Amino acid sequence: QVLLAESGGGLVQAGGSLRLSCAASGRTFIPYTMGWFRQAPGKEREFVASVSWSGDTSYYASSVKGRFSISIDNGKRTVNLQMNSLKPEDTAIYYCAYASGSGVTYQYWGQGTQVTVSS
Repeated sequence: QVLLAESGGGLVQAGGSLRLSCAASGRTFIPYTMGWFRQAPGKEREFVASVSWSGDTSYYASSVKGRFSISIDNGKRTVNLQMNSLKPEDTAIYYCAYASGSGVTYQYWGQGTQVTVSS
């Protein structure tokens, strides 16, 4: 069982920045992947970014590439998402997720944290 706890959401003006964090607790096994997803009202949940446990490999959705940066502290089992140049369309609930191995299937999810970007 892996528990995930997100923090750092909030309200920000367009063009601003926010940093989300997600701490994993419980039994994690190397290798693993941690990712961020988001769900806006009335829309499907979508992939945002992911990172391998070592930090060597990361992926981004095209909509956030160049604006968001994902990082991981494997010792603390914490993944961060630095979000810059935020846009109103980034407004969503952001979820942290954990996958064993390369991240094809995410087995555990956090409760989510709200990010609201005002225009």
